[in-house]
Amino acid sequence: MVTVAIVDDHESVRIGLRASCVDAGFVVTGEAATVDALLPMLTTHPADMVVLDLSLGDGSSVTDNVRRVREAGSAVLVHSIADRVQAVREALAAGAAGVVPKSAPTGRVIDSIRTVAEGGVLNNLEWASAIDADSDFARAKLGQRERDVLHLYASGLPLKAVASQLGIAHSTAREYLDRIRVKYVEVGRPAPTKVDLLRRAVEDGILPGLAGDASNVQL
Repeated sequence: MVTVAIVDDHESVRIGLRASCVDAGFVVTGEAATVDALLPMLTTHPADMVVLDLSLGDGSSVTDNVRRVREAGSAVLVHSIADRVQAVREALAAGAAGVVPKSAPTGRVIDSIRTVAEGGVLNNLEWASAIDADSDFARAKLGQRERDVLHLYASGLPLKAVASQLGIAHSTAREYLDRIRVKYVEVGRPAPTKVDLLRRAVEDGILPGLAGDASNVQL
């Protein structure tokens, strides 16, 4: 059973999302206009995920909102209008699982909620394209150890093998990988999959260019 909470400072949006979630068989554990108001509800009625508006009337920051919800144990799906590229970048860098536009059909919103609640990864190509077109495009500033982890992992080694080869714990290698993904999000070049990481490694000169499309590489 999927449990959902909603944060949006427009009551009509909350009412519409709640009705759609209930119709889909989800359990809505809480709804509020701010993250501050929602967090006490999550203490007594946890949610698998929170559908979160990017811009709230209380002036709270995107980064703080996403991090606080995640610290409460819920995944975050951002529900936003389509012209806030910088805010989307901040949300993804803070750990949001994905973004769905407010203009999207209800069915797509529900499918996105289900995917995130079940631990899946959303295909956010439209947002990635918008971010890639942003003038702030830049290479991620990776430290040497992060570059080492990315080089080995994007080359095809399992993470445990990467850790073994570098003489570090598996958990440490995972932390480096998480940090690498955050840094790529911060410069507007998300890399949620291993193939995406391969592309980023080639783009940034960490791995040599590959013949053909990187999406055909079996990792």
